[in-house]
Amino acid sequence: MPGDKRCFVVEEGENPSTDYFVMPFLREQGYTPLRRTFSQLPTAGELQGATVVFVRYLPGPWRALVTQHRAAIAGLYLFMDDDLFDWRAFIGMPLRYQAKLLRLTWRHRGWLRSQGAKLLVSTPYLQSKYAHWQPQLLPARPPELMLAGAATAESPPVMTVFYHGSASHGADLRWLRPVIAEVLERNEKLVFEVIGNAALNRLFRGLPRVHVLHPMKWPTYRALVQRPGRTIGLAPLLDNRFNRARAHTKFFDITLAGAVGVYARGDIYGDIVRDGDNGLLVPMEQGAWVEAILRLADDAALRQRLLEGARACL
Repeated sequence: MPGDKRCFVVEEGENPSTDYFVMPFLREQGYTPLRRTFSQLPTAGELQGATVVFVRYLPGPWRALVTQHRAAIAGLYLFMDDDLFDWRAFIGMPLRYQAKLLRLTWRHRGWLRSQGAKLLVSTPYLQSKYAHWQPQLLPARPPELMLAGAATAESPPVMTVFYHGSASHGADLRWLRPVIAEVLERNEKLVFEVIGNAALNRLFRGLPRVHVLHPMKWPTYRALVQRPGRTIGLAPLLDNRFNRARAHTKFFDITLAGAVGVYARGDIYGDIVRDGDNGLLVPMEQGAWVEAILRLADDAALRQRLLEGARACL
């Protein structure tokens, strides 16, 4: 990347995309990252010779600023960790989320081309799909501040199984619901924790020992997972257009929470998870997930061994 080692990182707010991918990469390259929100605009003088990285979204004020001063900017990049250039990938997502992606990313593809912007991506899938952009692949790395405060393993009398996904994971959650129903029925020591809105609360209504947390900003979530008390983390992944572009960052979330993970078998989690060594890789068959979760719940020694293996990957 060119420039004088000053880099404006443009983000909606603190978020996992920046923390897991962009910040570690920039620091490794010797850059001084300057994090800015949509409304925090630098002066023309501050832009001179600097690099600008848009994280997922391109807000209007920043687009206008870059257009006006493009000649002064050393390098222009967009980082994406979902398939934000293919509208078919987010069909089926909540309409409000679809509108946001269309407004803040998808419609700016031509502008990015006209400005000579380069692409940074999170997965080999995106790198291959957008090969004509010659994108650079960024590896996922856990944030330093999360490593410092990683939760420790505990063996509480009640064990928390959790799935922490956003609104874009609706299909995965609907698939998971009967799995959780059977797990809770067969092991009364288990509780289930999930993040979601009123619709998700309705989805899991009627099941015992389900805790639905309100959606939260990334800094709040980052602090949440560093508190001990979670035992088994879940990372299902249905085979659809949107999920094919996913990265394996949930491996880091689960491990930093002091938990062990059950992960969808396939290229995404198979890139970091070794089945039986640092987690369990399970095919997307609901019965297999039930048995994997119950197996972990019943075997403290296995959980400890898998957690040690996972922590060695951080």
